[in-house]
Amino acid sequence: MAYTVGYFIGSLSQKSINRTLSKALIRLAPDSLAFEEIPIRDLPLYNRDLDADYPPEARALKEAIERVDAVLFITPEYNRDMPGSLKNAIDWASRPWGTNSFNQKPSAVIGASPGKIGTALAQQSLRAVLSFCNSPQMSAPEAYIQFLPGVFSEDGEVGDASTEEFLRHYMEEFALFVERVLTVLPRA
Repeated sequence: MAYTVGYFIGSLSQKSINRTLSKALIRLAPDSLAFEEIPIRDLPLYNRDLDADYPPEARALKEAIERVDAVLFITPEYNRDMPGSLKNAIDWASRPWGTNSFNQKPSAVIGASPGKIGTALAQQSLRAVLSFCNSPQMSAPEAYIQFLPGVFSEDGEVGDASTEEFLRHYMEEFALFVERVLTVLPRA
């Protein structure tokens, strides 16, 4: 069975290393997963005053999440946390109260950074938020990718065999996780 994965890139930059990582992940994923980017660039800042009349960008975000079977977060780390743009998107998607688009939606978190600890702290923060949103999370394998020159090409080719093997394994585990969760919690 094929599953559609909506993926979020936490950086708004078109030249983001996490955008490059997303290309590698899609390239290495099993055929049972299809991918659709869920854009966050045009979202206004979340404001509960708009809960009664959601802006079109926020409605489109919620509809995109509801269309997919699972979500994958590919994010950098800014100041030891997830980027504000990503948190803002999660706030829009989980509101108004009672219409949380992440409820029972399988999820996974990964990210790349030039630093040696990858995006460990951003992922920890993101996992806490997803837990509150009742999104079942793949807890292992964890993936904190150090983005080094020559490891990834712009089109997502992975130039290091051990990194390629690790990312392929990560995506295979994600596919199995999505299947397991949706077997127990089938979509309505």
